[in-house]
Amino acid sequence: MKRLVLAVAIGALAIFAGSPAYAQAAPSRYDHKDPYRSGCGNAARVVKSANINGRVDGVVGTIKLMWSGKCQTNWTEVKVATSMRGIVHIYTADGRNGSFRFKAGNGGRHWGDMLGAKNMCAWGGVSVQWGTGAGGQNGQGTTAKACD
Repeated sequence: MKRLVLAVAIGALAIFAGSPAYAQAAPSRYDHKDPYRSGCGNAARVVKSANINGRVDGVVGTIKLMWSGKCQTNWTEVKVATSMRGIVHIYTADGRNGSFRFKAGNGGRHWGDMLGAKNMCAWGGVSVQWGTGAGGQNGQGTTAKACD
């Protein structure tokens, strides 16, 4: 009986260790590049979205996790008031991440650079500020994970 339990445990460990969700992805030629300048954003789609919640003001914007099937990449986009500034993040299940700081302007639409995420779970996050950022003039949002 002990041998059977040990064999099952070793087999499960081997399957878990070989899982693509935990393997380091090969670098993509699109890693840390702008999705629209590279052409990857042209046929992209939203795979997850969430509200950006202000500490005091309720919903202050939207965060979207984008996917380009053409380039096999994810990135994060936000839509906020034009007076907001902040930082967008992209994360992959194998521990890679990227961030991009944005300034007020651009019609309130901002995005970060891409990470290759073929056969990989990914999610996005954002922190925003307006005014001085103090007294509740800040917020954050995170998308759920999307797994390709």
